Amino acid sequence: MFATPAFAQTAGQAAADSGFGQIIGLAPLFLVFIAFYFLMIRPQQQRMKKLQEAVNAVKKGDEVTTAGGIVGKVTKVEERLVEVEIATGVKVRVVKATLASIAATGAAKPAND
Repeated sequence: MFATPAFAQTAGQAAADSGFGQIIGLAPLFLVFIAFYFLMIRPQQQRMKKLQEAVNAVKKGDEVTTAGGIVGKVTKVEERLVEVEIATGVKVRVVKATLASIAATGAAKPAND
């Protein structure tokens, strides 16, 4: 029923070390989160920022690819919409936010015809 002096000393030591031990136990978790942020989250944010700037700067004559896979040349730019010519005489209107990539005028090489 009664604790021996040796048991009482170790119990007090364990209670004193538990706060520091928990911090050391969580340190690997923090390190993994920091590595995940610098290897995954931050580069994705930079890519999205760069794409958003390119979408806002799209102009007539640029070759674009939509998120749906439609490739064409911009013929008209509005505030929210872009008119894209996907074939000779075939024009579609797409929302600017759905543009996945933009190639500036003259940046794309012609096909080997």
